[in-house]
Amino acid sequence: MHLMIVDDHPLYREALQSALVMAFPFACVDEADSINSAIDKLARLRSVDMILLDLSMQGVTGFDGLVAIRKSCPSIPVLIVSGLDDVSVIQDAMRYGASGFVPKAVDKPRLIEAITTVLKGSLAFPRFAGSSLVRGNAKTSLMDRIALLTPQQLRVLMMIRQGKLNKQIAHELSVGDSTVKAHVTEILRKLGVASRTQIVIETAPLNFDRSN
Repeated sequence: MHLMIVDDHPLYREALQSALVMAFPFACVDEADSINSAIDKLARLRSVDMILLDLSMQGVTGFDGLVAIRKSCPSIPVLIVSGLDDVSVIQDAMRYGASGFVPKAVDKPRLIEAITTVLKGSLAFPRFAGSSLVRGNAKTSLMDRIALLTPQQLRVLMMIRQGKLNKQIAHELSVGDSTVKAHVTEILRKLGVASRTQIVIETAPLNFDRSN
């Protein structure tokens, strides 16, 4: 497992790295103190499984850092670890492409749970924020939300409905596991659900067979 911490506070980076090493003894943990440094390192590294990103960094405005990293490395999930925990901030983090959000004041078990959840390909947002977002998405019909999916994401959705695992999907589409994870994350976000199980439940009433 390869993780990267992106935070401009040395003491917090050290504390977070210690927590990660204790929870995941065999993990490789890199650090970056700026968005530019993170993007440079990510360009040199072959495989990073997750980025843990602070929103409030020097020289960064709003979600510019998250957007820059997502644009540079769209297949790597980003878990926001931030001192900001307002509902609107959390929801915006999801809309801008984060795979999860953990307040810096959270305890270690919840942090590790969020990391594990994201590594499995699901979203890890506080329940109150997720519920609010789902209620908002309910105003948009399910078919309208599905229409937001790219053709490749729609193919992945069909395979999820068939009960196929990421490795099976990757093999059938001739892509890497990380690419499938990225597609699943986008599907979760666009449909406003938090897990593969919810994808199946939400789309169960729909018939995608165009021949009918």
